[in-house]
Amino acid sequence: MSYPFVRTTYARRMAALALDWLACYFIVAALSGGIGHMGPNQSLLVLGLFFAQLWILISLAGASLGHRIFGMRVVRFEDGGAITPLQALIRTLLLVLVVTAVTFDDDGRGIHERMSGSVLTRN
Repeated sequence: MSYPFVRTTYARRMAALALDWLACYFIVAALSGGIGHMGPNQSLLVLGLFFAQLWILISLAGASLGHRIFGMRVVRFEDGGAITPLQALIRTLLLVLVVTAVTFDDDGRGIHERMSGSVLTRN
């Protein structure tokens, strides 16, 4: 049996994901001298920062910047409690693969959420 949660929409999920990615992109661009000065290796820095931002913020606060702005949080699927850093790591590793984040089950959870035992809910 799972905790009764309020599903979030696909649009909210994608908007929060885009906001998190853009925040990391602009941080790397600012540190490298501007968007026009970004080299081909900068995309790996953006991905690394994106990974670190999601893992740290979800582990500590239960939500990334995008989640907070769009009124969502990540909780354990079974009881609605805070997820562990290991669950956040598994969730983030699979989320960075993208395919696992855009494939949903009947509960509205992506593969990355099923494998980590988490769910993204509305506040």
